[in-house]
Amino acid sequence: MTTDQTVHALSETWRVAARVAALLPRGGVVALHGDLGAGKTAFVQGIARALGVSRPVTSPTFTLVGEHTGPGGRLIHMDLYRMAGPDDLLAIGFSEYIESGAIVAIEWAERAGDLIPPDAVRVAITLLPDRAARRIQVTLPEPLDDGEQRTPIPQTP
Repeated sequence: MTTDQTVHALSETWRVAARVAALLPRGGVVALHGDLGAGKTAFVQGIARALGVSRPVTSPTFTLVGEHTGPGGRLIHMDLYRMAGPDDLLAIGFSEYIESGAIVAIEWAERAGDLIPPDAVRVAITLLPDRAARRIQVTLPEPLDDGEQRTPIPQTP
């Protein structure tokens, strides 16, 4: 199932991200796609806020991985922009992060190739021509093989 929404403010992006966070099982993966400046890090900030993370969440472009913990759980934030491909990811322990039980949000997920689990939630963010608006497409894995019923993501008003 895919939802398609247009947001006009950071707060709206955070609301969409919080709804996605509410749908994630323990150890869920969010694969983020979008050009530079589209809003991938802002989306991860929304997930972090939903988990109750109190410290600032910034893109780990140079460190590759940021770890955050809040009352709602642990978040691993990865930025694969500087990675050449899946082999580089294996060298940094990508599989261990995915299997850690934390929610894992991955910017530039296309660089991970087939290492992204098939049950990942996919989020594509597109910067629209007026530059203040973004289109956010959220695709939930189908079929859900964990037996859980998940509610559709409501549209942002």
